[in-house]
Amino acid sequence: MSADMKVLLVDDHEDNLFAMESILAPLGYPLELATSGDAALKAALHGGIAVAVLDVVMPGVSGLDVARYLSRLTQTQLIPVILVTGMGQDSELAAQALHLGVADYLIKPLDPWALRIKVQYLYRTSALLAAGPRQRGPRNHPAEPTQLASQLPARRRQLHSPEAVRVPRQPDEPPR
Repeated sequence: MSADMKVLLVDDHEDNLFAMESILAPLGYPLELATSGDAALKAALHGGIAVAVLDVVMPGVSGLDVARYLSRLTQTQLIPVILVTGMGQDSELAAQALHLGVADYLIKPLDPWALRIKVQYLYRTSALLAAGPRQRGPRNHPAEPTQLASQLPARRRQLHSPEAVRVPRQPDEPPR
């Protein structure tokens, strides 16, 4: 991956940005900070974003709106997005986020290790996609990043469809 690929951190509260920056600094990835949804969109459109970590609730353009815009544009639809919220568990919001194809949905206060691991994994995944067809895929299988990238939206829809998650009934349980 190009050395200028960055992790985009977006939150309208500067103390939260500082906390995320402090959590992710040990990874050594370049960080770009934004305090609004508009600034996040501008940064993404300029290119060079490997992963975006977005606060959900912001004045004006929310993190959910940013994720929606990024998923619609060809040049940004492969940027993995982690949504972060301080609103606690909200199943409707989580469903909206997953429907948009976000990579993850985290609740504040953030677990530093969890955020680091998720960002590191997504950054490396972005590196594989950006590396081109000469790279080998996971487990040393030949991989065509463009082919894999074109399959992502359909795979996300499959994973998030109601049919994808079926809980088997117990043998003594009556049919539903």
